[in-house]
Amino acid sequence: MTPAPDGSGREDEDEAANPVPQPRRGAGEAAVRYGADVAARARSAKVTGRAGEILVIEPPRDAADLPGRLIYVGAGDESPAALRSAGAALARATMGARRIRGSVVDGLEPARQEAFLEGFLLGGYRPPRAGVTDAPAPIAAHLELTGLDEGAAARAAVTARAVWTARDLTNIPADTATPEWIAEQARSLAGSSALTVRVRAEDELRAGGFGGLLAVGSGSEHPPRLVEVTYQPDGADLPHVVLVGKGITFDSGGISLKPRDAMMTMKTDMAGAAAVLAVAEAAAALKLPVKVTAVLALAENAIGAASYRPADVVTTYNGTTVEVGNTDAEGRMVLADALAYAAAELAPDVLVDVATLTGAAALGLGMHHAALFGNAPGLLARLEEAGRTSGDAVWQLPLVAEYADVLDSDIADVSHIAPVKAKFGAGAIVAALFLERFTGGVPWAHVDIAGPSRATKDSREVTKGATGFGVRLLLSYLAGLGRTADKG
Repeated sequence: MTPAPDGSGREDEDEAANPVPQPRRGAGEAAVRYGADVAARARSAKVTGRAGEILVIEPPRDAADLPGRLIYVGAGDESPAALRSAGAALARATMGARRIRGSVVDGLEPARQEAFLEGFLLGGYRPPRAGVTDAPAPIAAHLELTGLDEGAAARAAVTARAVWTARDLTNIPADTATPEWIAEQARSLAGSSALTVRVRAEDELRAGGFGGLLAVGSGSEHPPRLVEVTYQPDGADLPHVVLVGKGITFDSGGISLKPRDAMMTMKTDMAGAAAVLAVAEAAAALKLPVKVTAVLALAENAIGAASYRPADVVTTYNGTTVEVGNTDAEGRMVLADALAYAAAELAPDVLVDVATLTGAAALGLGMHHAALFGNAPGLLARLEEAGRTSGDAVWQLPLVAEYADVLDSDIADVSHIAPVKAKFGAGAIVAALFLERFTGGVPWAHVDIAGPSRATKDSREVTKGATGFGVRLLLSYLAGLGRTADKG
């Protein structure tokens, strides 16, 4: 259903006050089979055709040959965002169903069909669950859509599967999802997707000079890992995009201990690493003409006799020494190593990091937008456009060079946070300025997903818990870059 058109002034007062949404292809025929006055039912239920609205019609009692329910779903203005909402609403209204047949996308262009199906698959996600009680009903087993473009269906399925992968990895409790366990998941995904994978364990990290990653993981019984997953398509002179993901498998804050309530969501502090891993797998499945390398910086920020301390000086991968101001600002420490390594050793054309980095980003932008920073205007513009089209919205914030001196240190090359007594603010900007020091001049973007990486309730195609934010953003960006590469 789409919203009713504006009245012409000739409708009666009741029609003007309660306009009836306009049925799409196949909706009228279905109503006739059910003998239903859908217009009257919609008016009575105050259904307007807004994206995600649901109107359910039961079959007549003697109509054993009809499906058990006739469902009308509001498609709003039929924009991709509205269609994703409609798909998600249909998925939630039909959980546990064996088969759904629909005509919602019939006649729509492939990109809009893809949006609806993506919304359906994402809205029907259920997180991994342990226990002996019955699990909630899963997404419908089969969905049949008339007029569905095969390419749109395939792209939606790959994208949704990648988001599901990121959500699954992030939702798994930290007692299971250790750095080693996530590295094993990367190996498993690589084995089934023609990806190459390299995992550096503790000894190799120490020999390689990954001091930031080792410092953060020093207090945990689960040693850190650096995972490198590469998708190498056929073809010469293809762009190489390196995606770096923060992978703190649990963040207690370390010696700078978090309050209890702040710890409850900290199993999701590896959402960035989960996202970039899922993107690499999806890029391979979509056969994008872009080389993609995902670098996962994995560590648990725990408390132990060997934990790193405030006022320690840590030597990172590129030799930069960092004065530690707060062990709970651990994400930028592991990213410093990973970014410096990627810039120096992987020859990227573009470097993008994804991280649940600062509460300041969430405070400034809320739970629906990620903060975007970078040193390359063209790259930032492409990511902003990818955010608009994919549903993973980003908002660019300034990388204010004049703020950099707040990170000056008397005993090291740089401090990793502003001094507490400075009461400086601009926490997300200061964190991005710190990261920029490790990018080696490569075109770089930093996506701070602290706000949208998790949700407290279902909304549109976003589900409660880990959201998989960043997967759709990066896949949209890579697809656009791939189209440019094809033309070149």
